[in-house]
Amino acid sequence: MALARSLPPAVRTGDGEHVSPRSNPRADGPRERFQRDGIDLAVFKDAEREIEMNAMALSVAVAPEAVEDALAAQLIEMTVEDCQRAFAEGSVTAEALAEAFLARIETYNPRYKALIVMNPQALEEARAIDARRAAGEALGPLAGVPVVIKDTMDMAGLPSTGGWHFLSAEAGGVDLIPATDAPVTARMREAGCVILGKTNVPVLSHTGSHANDSWAGPTLNPAAPDRIPGGSSAGTATAVAASLAVLGLAEETGGSIQNPASAQGLVGIKPSFGLVPNAGVMPLAGSTRDVVGPIARCVRDAALTLDALAGYSSADPKTVAGIGKRPAGGYTAGLDAGALAGKRLGLYGPGWRDLPLSEEASALYARTQKELEAAGATLVADPFAGTGFAALAEPTPGLVYFDARGFESAPYDLQLYLERMGPDVAIRSFAAFAEATKAEDAFAPGGVLHPITNLRGLAPCLADPASPPDLSDFLAAREAYLAVFDRVMAEHGLDALVFPQMRAELPPLHGPGTLLETTVCEINIAGLPGVTLPAGAYASGSPFNLIFVGRMWSEGDLLAYAYAYEQATHHRRAPALDA
Repeated sequence: MALARSLPPAVRTGDGEHVSPRSNPRADGPRERFQRDGIDLAVFKDAEREIEMNAMALSVAVAPEAVEDALAAQLIEMTVEDCQRAFAEGSVTAEALAEAFLARIETYNPRYKALIVMNPQALEEARAIDARRAAGEALGPLAGVPVVIKDTMDMAGLPSTGGWHFLSAEAGGVDLIPATDAPVTARMREAGCVILGKTNVPVLSHTGSHANDSWAGPTLNPAAPDRIPGGSSAGTATAVAASLAVLGLAEETGGSIQNPASAQGLVGIKPSFGLVPNAGVMPLAGSTRDVVGPIARCVRDAALTLDALAGYSSADPKTVAGIGKRPAGGYTAGLDAGALAGKRLGLYGPGWRDLPLSEEASALYARTQKELEAAGATLVADPFAGTGFAALAEPTPGLVYFDARGFESAPYDLQLYLERMGPDVAIRSFAAFAEATKAEDAFAPGGVLHPITNLRGLAPCLADPASPPDLSDFLAAREAYLAVFDRVMAEHGLDALVFPQMRAELPPLHGPGTLLETTVCEINIAGLPGVTLPAGAYASGSPFNLIFVGRMWSEGDLLAYAYAYEQATHHRRAPALDA
């Protein structure tokens, strides 16, 4: 698989978005793609100074490779704080840091297949950040930080492929080249992030377990390469877990943030529905369930990213619901190592979902309960017992305990998405999309989306994708979930729930096994937020994560609890990579 194709540079229009020209020249190789222009891999000056002093003492020349290694070693598990400290000290530039991450991607991406399309303007954009910093401009905490975004998020001038060979010119299909950025992409640019590239997904993001059927090849899990990486934001999680970037953007309809974050021992935020705009993101259920959120290696970095993403966008009117819901001072304001003291947390049990944990998951969960109590929390066993909450689920036939209500909007949402891409996009309507992909009809028997044809409202939407679908079944389910959830939280005086995100460890990479989670259908239908973070590992080395779940708009509180647990335990471990 070719790592990436260089597409035309995007041009700033002055309104926070980028517009792409129509021509699509290709670059000859990765050096041209990354536009290195002969620049040496730059340095952390402190490390360089120490190397030079040692070399002078020995009367030998400083090896350039040693300087490169000094910087490369700093990339592993690098945080936003590490980046900003280095920038402030003058020990590295944004350009040098981006260059170093691009070199790391060249080394490891051929095996792990996290990134599939690179941003040819990454170094130019990093240089612009350096110029602004040198001019004394006040910059935000994400300025100059190397990040990745999910393939399905529009970035002007770069293809959005949905992991499907029909939608990739490199794989023999046609490229969908958006004219403008998705709002979340634009917000990352406005925050000063250096977007290195776009990450791998399964076909149409149809699974929460892996990216095995992507045109680009399967994404591997750095923490456990023989096991599933979680999906559908598999590539984003792998890029972050393997330190190919500092941060990544993911998107969830049915577990696609929490699953890969949990599978790879990372922090993921599944935000409240409507907090973050999802216009310009290739949808599965954009009107009902889709949310965009960050994946990071620590809670503070995830919170900083949510600060950049959250808020009203005129491109996505449903975000009006989040106005006034963000915490004063931002999502990092409440991060406190003592935040769990005095909090009441509900535990997983059959009242929530009548599916047991594996023996090893139960043992790991028991240990985490002791850690939570040591941090000052009071734990409440199975607060949903006897409430009828578990009975609200209606698992869709053909799927492993997955309730797909809300997916009936898929054709309508895809129609809106294609229209937004611009008049010059290769496929401009759902009908044209269906024609271009008819050889593997996603909705036909055997197609990746065939199970959702069981939903009562899908057939009318397929017949007339330009008309808003009947969402009465989904809306009734959302109301029912929220009513019981809010009542239980109030009756037990709960501040949040804390569950194992998975009921058992990860199955093998290839095979019928799927990630067995605890919270996906419930919080995706209800629209509730969740924050998942590392809580240890199985004996095999497969990660074990917790997830904190709370009321609508409670991301600030959930992040505070996650931060307190993280600071008390430090369970995150960097994986060892093979090139």
